[in-house]
Amino acid sequence: MIRILLVDDHAVVRSGLKMLLQTNPEMEVVGEASEGNEGIKKALRLKPDVVVMDLSMPHGKDGLSATAELKQQMPEINILILTMHDDEEYLFRAIQGGASGCILKSAPHDELMSAIESVAKGDAYLHPSATKRLMDEYLSGVKQDGSDTYNLLSEREKEVLTLIAKGYANKEIAEQLVISVKTVETHKSKLMEKLQLKTRPELVEYAVKKGLLGYSI
Repeated sequence: MIRILLVDDHAVVRSGLKMLLQTNPEMEVVGEASEGNEGIKKALRLKPDVVVMDLSMPHGKDGLSATAELKQQMPEINILILTMHDDEEYLFRAIQGGASGCILKSAPHDELMSAIESVAKGDAYLHPSATKRLMDEYLSGVKQDGSDTYNLLSEREKEVLTLIAKGYANKEIAEQLVISVKTVETHKSKLMEKLQLKTRPELVEYAVKKGLLGYSI
């Protein structure tokens, strides 16, 4: 029996998911929560096998923050992110936060069941379009000019890159490094030029591949 905790700010969505999942005799919804903080508390108390976590919850703690905090407190927990966003940045941040998988809310019911079964076994799960995108990006590699462009970065630029990849905003980076926001923006501009990257998702991908977040792909 796979014990599941549902965390979503829409009661109708939770109700629909619960009805769906409980048609599977091997799945049991043991609890529900309407935002991240409540989800963390219930996960700690109920100890489910899988937490199905909505990404966007405007009232209370969002899914990404709740995932990261819950994984710190319960490293063994399996979290499946449920999202409307088919976007690289959200995908990388979910993985970075410790999610075991990510599935679109528009996915067919049988795909959701399969995703839950996969993460419950300790496997990773990504929706098909995300898997293809990651494979394409990995095969294309980080843009390089024949040498390791990472070595072209200053120590400060490397610090800024790591914090950007961890999801910090420019103001938060400035506070952590005790520099001005303008200086952060300058470092960001220079490191993107050196790495020949143009967007934040590309920076996150680069940092993951370099192992700057503690893992690589």
